[in-house]
Amino acid sequence: MQQYVQKRRPKEELAIVLDFLKNGYPDDPRPLHRREPIVQAIGKAHFVILELIPQPDQFFKPYDEVYIGEGKRDKISYIKGTLPFNRLTQTAKTELMFILEKMVTDKEKLFVDFYNKSGPISLRAHQLELLPGIGKAHAKELLAEREKEPFNSFEDIKKRVTSVSDPKKAVINRILAELEGRDRYKIFVGVNHSLVH
Repeated sequence: MQQYVQKRRPKEELAIVLDFLKNGYPDDPRPLHRREPIVQAIGKAHFVILELIPQPDQFFKPYDEVYIGEGKRDKISYIKGTLPFNRLTQTAKTELMFILEKMVTDKEKLFVDFYNKSGPISLRAHQLELLPGIGKAHAKELLAEREKEPFNSFEDIKKRVTSVSDPKKAVINRILAELEGRDRYKIFVGVNHSLVH
């Protein structure tokens, strides 16, 4: 049987812009002409929130995709580092919800695989229970149903396990909880997922 396992410290290749601060942070004590522009973004593969420094004379808007991998970057000068959730601007926090919705929809297969292959985290708890709204009873139903036949979509999960009303929303809310640092377990953010036998 396959198990859903995680490897730490993945690198992001692409990021999606959440906000662009042309004049840097408003609370930066330096004079305006000394501040560097900042791009707040989320990594496309591993949902890591990043602070990026753009190349000179670049302009960005939310949803822009930027290359931040190894080698030549055309729009981003360098990655300043990861950014705690509480340092996101209000614009970035608002856009984050819509961007997460799109990212999870685009990666539906990855998250359906999580429902199909996630495993126990202890003798008493299962990874499925880390999803908001899914307790022990729901997890047991999901496990019993996936044993019969693997799930093939969020819609399939909803139809076959009616007590789980919105499996996609559960994933989005879990990613948000991890970004906000509300749980010590990381199952989606900053984790490199792979399946092993």
